[in-house]
Amino acid sequence: MTKASTVLFASLISVISTFHSFAAGCCEGFGSPGLEGEWQASASQNGPKTVEIFNASIETTRDLFAELNKDFSLRWLHKTGYVLTIQESHGSSEAQSRAILHGSDPDLVSLDNPAAIDELSVKGKLLPEFWQARLPDNSAPYTTTIVFLVDKGNPKKIHDWNDLTREGISVITPNPKTSSRGQWNYFAAWAQAAKSTGSTDKAREFIGNLYHNVPVLNSSGRGAVETFFTKHSGDVLLVWESDAKKLVGLTSGRQIEIVTPSTSILVEPPVAYLDKNIEKHGTARVTISFAQYLFKEPAQEIFAKHFFRPRDKAVAEKYSKQFPSLTLLTVADTFGSWTKATEQHFGDGGIFDTLSVQEKVAELTPAPTTTKPSL
Repeated sequence: MTKASTVLFASLISVISTFHSFAAGCCEGFGSPGLEGEWQASASQNGPKTVEIFNASIETTRDLFAELNKDFSLRWLHKTGYVLTIQESHGSSEAQSRAILHGSDPDLVSLDNPAAIDELSVKGKLLPEFWQARLPDNSAPYTTTIVFLVDKGNPKKIHDWNDLTREGISVITPNPKTSSRGQWNYFAAWAQAAKSTGSTDKAREFIGNLYHNVPVLNSSGRGAVETFFTKHSGDVLLVWESDAKKLVGLTSGRQIEIVTPSTSILVEPPVAYLDKNIEKHGTARVTISFAQYLFKEPAQEIFAKHFFRPRDKAVAEKYSKQFPSLTLLTVADTFGSWTKATEQHFGDGGIFDTLSVQEKVAELTPAPTTTKPSL
């Protein structure tokens, strides 16, 4: 049996074993989970039924999940007769992972990088190590990418990555030693340089030149946005496309516009259900059904309306004018894996430490004690 088939087989066994807990908790019945599968309620079900699940997510998806929760809850009520409440908590991936390992027990997590969920598997034993194989598209129901925010009219003529290394250009991006958003920006810059030059040495040189133009390294993505948007510092902000579109829509503050580079990284924020918690809560059927729903057309439409790139091809085509075309590189193809990349680039003594940029860390930011990221 090949490694891939072994992982798939183990994934199927895990899902099947999880389903055995359905009858002991919420939404007992027969048939597969999900809104599209056959579902028949148990004859013992009488009277009003209620169920609650808990999703731990990142801060920038608060409005997104508010709409997703409402839509799925109505569909779940129609399907099963259960009134569903989805509780939410929002914060950085690092903060969410830390809270869960210290006792918070969500049924589902929706974070911004796979390492945060890997930690819940390895350290917390809350889900299997092959969790990404259980849902489509590496368990990431939507994507985004890294774009540039510049002043209205683009007075500095910033059009692509090479412009960020020009003399006199001030680039705002968070510290990749402490921020997962900073890591995504770094990976985008490195990947396009490696692709265009065909050389790791040239990519390293490009990264050095880029971070030479970074005047301050905020500890988080939020801090970088504040530095650029509120404090009017810097000529260009590296940011998720979804966030950029929301910032451009603001009526107050710095007047800005989006520049989409010719090449960038495919940002894949993952979701996962936590086996240990859903078994404890008796919420396996509804939680797995919600996770599966995120990959279906109704949820994909909601992702697109919130400026995230949908996975569904038909929905992506419908909203194609909203998302400029560009070459999208992946972490897997460029670096092998997120874990490998973060260790090589941001571990103690890693490539980033050789750039001599730590003196640029924001004055109020404590020196990082870990390479695990926060937003």
